[in-house]
Amino acid sequence: MKLYVDTSNKQVTVSKGAVEKTDQNGRQKSERDTGRPMWSTQVFILDEDGGEVITVTTAGERPEVKVGQVVSLAKLEALPWATNGRNGVAFRAAEIKTATVSAVKSA
Repeated sequence: MKLYVDTSNKQVTVSKGAVEKTDQNGRQKSERDTGRPMWSTQVFILDEDGGEVITVTTAGERPEVKVGQVVSLAKLEALPWATNGRNGVAFRAAEIKTATVSAVKSA
């Protein structure tokens, strides 16, 4: 089962530009099935309840976004994980792109 997060009523702003997602040896990770390179982009998500910073992974071409830019996230998926007594939630999106004016909602 996939858990998708609806960000349509949230303002999403880039807080750290896209960087290579790397493994423990410092090499860029690639998607298992396709071999596409993976990228990590940090965003700040704001709604009426407050804000939160998350890191979003994408695969393919490097997202062309800049710090401070309002963006939209296509198919944002929450991926709960647990390993060695630690746990959390990772986030993955099909695409991160500049938001259109109509897509930006005031919080």
